[in-house]
Amino acid sequence: MSLCGRFLSDEQFLCSICLDVFNNPSSTPCGHSFCLACINRYWDGAMVCVCPLCKKTYIKRPDLQINRTLREITDQFRSMTGEGGVGKEKGGRRGGGRGRGGGGIPDNLYEELRKRLPRVSPKPPKTLPSETPAVSIPSSSSVTPSLASSVPSYSPIAAITIPSAPHLPLPSNSRRRFTMSGAANGPKLPVCEIHHRGTMIYCRTDKVCICPECETEEHQGHDTVTLEAEWMETKDKLVVSQQEIQEMIRQRIGKIEEIRKSASELQLVVERETSRSVSLLSDLVLAVKRSQAELLEVMEMSRRAATHQADAVIRQIELEVEELRRRESNLKELVQSEDHLHCVKTFPILSSPPPAKDWSGVSVTHDLGTGTVYRSLAAQMERFQEELKNIAEKVLEPSPVRPQPKIRRVQEYTADVILNGNTAHPRLILSEDMKSVRCGDRPQLLPDNPERFDRVVCVLGRESISTGRHYWEVEVGGKTDWDLGVARQSINRKGKIEVTPSNGYWFLSLRERNKYTFRSEPSIDVQLSLYPQKIGIFVDFEKGQVSFYNVDAKIHIHTFHDSFTECIFPFFSPCTNKSGKNDGPLTITPVT
Repeated sequence: MSLCGRFLSDEQFLCSICLDVFNNPSSTPCGHSFCLACINRYWDGAMVCVCPLCKKTYIKRPDLQINRTLREITDQFRSMTGEGGVGKEKGGRRGGGRGRGGGGIPDNLYEELRKRLPRVSPKPPKTLPSETPAVSIPSSSSVTPSLASSVPSYSPIAAITIPSAPHLPLPSNSRRRFTMSGAANGPKLPVCEIHHRGTMIYCRTDKVCICPECETEEHQGHDTVTLEAEWMETKDKLVVSQQEIQEMIRQRIGKIEEIRKSASELQLVVERETSRSVSLLSDLVLAVKRSQAELLEVMEMSRRAATHQADAVIRQIELEVEELRRRESNLKELVQSEDHLHCVKTFPILSSPPPAKDWSGVSVTHDLGTGTVYRSLAAQMERFQEELKNIAEKVLEPSPVRPQPKIRRVQEYTADVILNGNTAHPRLILSEDMKSVRCGDRPQLLPDNPERFDRVVCVLGRESISTGRHYWEVEVGGKTDWDLGVARQSINRKGKIEVTPSNGYWFLSLRERNKYTFRSEPSIDVQLSLYPQKIGIFVDFEKGQVSFYNVDAKIHIHTFHDSFTECIFPFFSPCTNKSGKNDGPLTITPVT
């Protein structure tokens, strides 16, 4: 066995890219060596340069130069093998009659070199399974001149590890390449247990990491890519997954804020409704108590009057009875009298009945006079019952995260409302689709027809409402003033107008951006915790109801109760533009 077969292996002089003996070797900054042409081809076209062995990344491509010392050692190794190069044998191993280690030198040179080597202790110190004993190679000065001329200088490499016995298998990391800096000290690449090669390839078909020899032997025809390419693609997927998780987190945080906001809004609604319901029920209790007191008083007065009447009648009857008893006594005496002349003269006087009243139709009345009180109480109860019914039908959000049933019900009666330009005040500017209106700076030249408003900046809808239910929504945006509702057909449209239900107007007004008022008699101011951006208007003609809703918050604002004796029209007033502060339009929006 040659000396090279004992402590030199051709694998120490192989490029890990082309698996051939170094040709113009070049070392990277991380200490690994490759053929200059191989590493340049490996990095060509790559955006980031990565070491094929330790995967160290270089943002800027290193400027590589030929490692002349390593090239001289490689050339001398080729000359020592007796061949111009190291050939490949089957299975990717190098050899061809060069001994067990894959490299060989003449036997006489081996014998001469063996004499010069120091003796190795027969019992070397214990080492770990992956460690191998080291054999020092003497420098050229300790070898005979003839031997020195044949063996090259190995001063760059102080010691080379060799197996302790020829029959022992190579350690698991024996495939790592040695460079002028020694073994790679960067991140360790997983090694194939079968071929002891780095697993630099990923098989997408079997979803495993493999080495190049596994790819050739067991994964032919499979979808394989470099481990780096698979990692870059996986990294992109990880970024997408991370963004999806972040979006899910953002949505849930938004939902938490929405629920908290809805809970706060619900608290305000509960406080307002509690105040209103307590006030209403308190009024109902007071009305019942007041009616009860009135009933007791009326019944007591009726009882006293009836008693007094009965006493008077009884007294009169008793007087008549006394008179009749006296007459009866006189007649009895006259019968017993023996004075015939006296009897004859007195009998005509006593025989005529005394003046008496016909008491057959006289009786004490049972009418206590409570009918009026009961009818008044019934009217009050009917009014309270109607108000309680309205409260029960109000749009309240049962759950902050569930659509409101009332809103969904009234939206089923959506009407296609279009503005009537013949009724618009001259300062109003209508859109082409007749769905939007705003106030201009000066009046336009328009015919003064009877149906046009000439003083109030308002406009009516084109279609009248004379039956059924109707619903539409109006975008009010950031306006500071507006009026919305319905108006009767016969309203006065010229001059100053008194906007009250008795004059045929039922609408909600906004003034100075935050003052909401219902034009009733008297006017009702409304405190809204949420300023509406869109107003929903619902009309039930048969029931005489005009209701207003905050569409975005899904909250009922107010309902007018009246009776419509003629057809009504949607009413819109953007109010004056106030030098541009209120120049936004009122827009009829589609109902969703």
